[in-house]
Amino acid sequence: MQAYVYKSLRKDDTYLFLAARDDFARLPEPVREPLGRLQFVMELVLTPERKLARGDAAVVRENLALRGFHLQLPASTVDPMTEDWGTDG
Repeated sequence: MQAYVYKSLRKDDTYLFLAARDDFARLPEPVREPLGRLQFVMELVLTPERKLARGDAAVVRENLALRGFHLQLPASTVDPMTEDWGTDG
């Protein structure tokens, strides 16, 4: 599974993973607006055995498959990906 990673220029240590490059239309406005401008960081292949610096690759893959995005916040922040954003995925 391909993932496209962007960093928020407004929120430190906040990264957005997308299933499709530049597919920001999948983001609910309450998620998108606080991020501000986003800068593309990298494209990567998320395999089941892939190790990530922070987070579980299986959770990222599941969120990408269901919602088209995964939001990675600083370690001290509550994980918003447990929310149901009402997307049809």
